[in-house]
Amino acid sequence: MLNFLPENINRALANLNTNFITEIRLRKGQPVIIEYLGEYKYLNEVGVSANKKGAIVCLSAADVLNSAMHGDVFNYVEQIKSGFITVEKGVRIGIAGEYITEGGQVKCITSVTSLNIRIAHDIEGCSKYIVSSIFNKKTPSTLIFSKPGYGKTTILRDLAKNLSNEGVKNILIFDERREISAIEGEGEGFNLGENVDVVRCFNKLSAIKSAIRGMKPNVIITDELYGEDDEEAIKYAVDCGICIVACSHVTNKKLLKKLPFEYYVLLTGIGEKPIIYDKNFNIVCNNCSDDVYRRSGFGK
Repeated sequence: MLNFLPENINRALANLNTNFITEIRLRKGQPVIIEYLGEYKYLNEVGVSANKKGAIVCLSAADVLNSAMHGDVFNYVEQIKSGFITVEKGVRIGIAGEYITEGGQVKCITSVTSLNIRIAHDIEGCSKYIVSSIFNKKTPSTLIFSKPGYGKTTILRDLAKNLSNEGVKNILIFDERREISAIEGEGEGFNLGENVDVVRCFNKLSAIKSAIRGMKPNVIITDELYGEDDEEAIKYAVDCGICIVACSHVTNKKLLKKLPFEYYVLLTGIGEKPIIYDKNFNIVCNNCSDDVYRRSGFGK
């Protein structure tokens, strides 16, 4: 999935366990830095080091981006306006350079100087605690929120699989950034279970309204919520009696409380048990003690 990287970087990465790589940062003329086992390290020819001596230097971020797009910029125009693109296997590439705006919106990015390559992971069972705590008896609308990099998309991916395997029918995933499913064209992406349909789109509001009529979902799982259109989209779905499970980078509880969710799940760190709140942001499950149905303890 990283074959677009320069040969010397790929040779170095071959010495590492890719399950532990979450980010690769390329800055033109600077040492390559990766996040490995939760820590930022310099990448050298044999692996990683806290010392930048001997680190591989990025010669051109623009060339790497062009390689990731297979030279076909046209297919990525809409994604680039968001400041990133998503390529094979859900790998997201954040782009820094000169942002050209028009009418208050980003039109394109030129003079690319830096890339942040975020690696998607399929971690079996990472949503088990949330499923056991919230979705055991019903399917309440739930928002998973945290700062960037805490694994929200990975949780959504595993949650879809868990709900599907436990018999919840007609799960519809809105994969606006192609990260949850990582489906390319008509090809295969991540295994999301047998009862899952995937809609790839660039506008949740119009897509959700159409898909609700056409696909008749019981549960909708969608990626990052932000802006009035996304809020209107989820409110429309909830008004139609459909369970919504979504994620957000927004951590302001006053803002989140306005959304139509029954539960809010705060991710506190990779591998850490989350904090679960009710719709009024009262804690109902905090790492251990009780689940939301007041049964015996979790996290033992």
